[in-house]
Amino acid sequence: MDWQALWLSGKLALVTVLILLPLSILAARMLAYRQFRGKSLIEALIMVPLVLPPTVVGYYLLVSFGSQSVLGVWLRDTFGIELVFHFSGLVLASVLVNIPFAIQPIQRAFEAIPMDVRDAAACCGMSRFNILTRIELPMIWPGLVTALVLTFSHVLGEFGVVLMMGGNISGETKTISIAIYDSVQAFDFDSAGAMSLILLLFAISALALTTSLSRRMGGSHGRGH
Repeated sequence: MDWQALWLSGKLALVTVLILLPLSILAARMLAYRQFRGKSLIEALIMVPLVLPPTVVGYYLLVSFGSQSVLGVWLRDTFGIELVFHFSGLVLASVLVNIPFAIQPIQRAFEAIPMDVRDAAACCGMSRFNILTRIELPMIWPGLVTALVLTFSHVLGEFGVVLMMGGNISGETKTISIAIYDSVQAFDFDSAGAMSLILLLFAISALALTTSLSRRMGGSHGRGH
């Protein structure tokens, strides 16, 4: 068992969730309630990581932020930031790849809130911020938990984009999925099996939880109408 790789994967997943969740709440609320030109295009772009191979995303990030790219040179010379083959680069890649896993469940949860609930709160003089924090967020908690679980579990299993952007540097970019690959390459099937079992059990638990929450959201939506 490569505990360092497991710890790094957990750290990456936690940082990704902490960055994505608040941004996804704002984006999902806007997409759920507002109609504007180009909305369909934005929703399509959000879904791109679901159908685009992770290695393709990793390739474009590598080209965009590499040491020879204009953006990469500017970040290094101006801020001293190097993303390729560093943990910060893995965070950027994970955030981009997991956008649909974070936004979609929250958007669906916002859409399930009956409009008369929000209208009644507005008629009572509540501000938009208070409506969000005191009415909407408590009602969409199943969507929030679903987004959190899906994003966290998906980051744990990332391979292609992590390998392209971070390589295989122990303690810096070597996640558990890469550790499994290395173990198989070294014919250490016991270690590979143990690490794979952990991810399998986590994935089953995550899917069971999200399925239960989806049913809860569906039931709440039906009662609201």
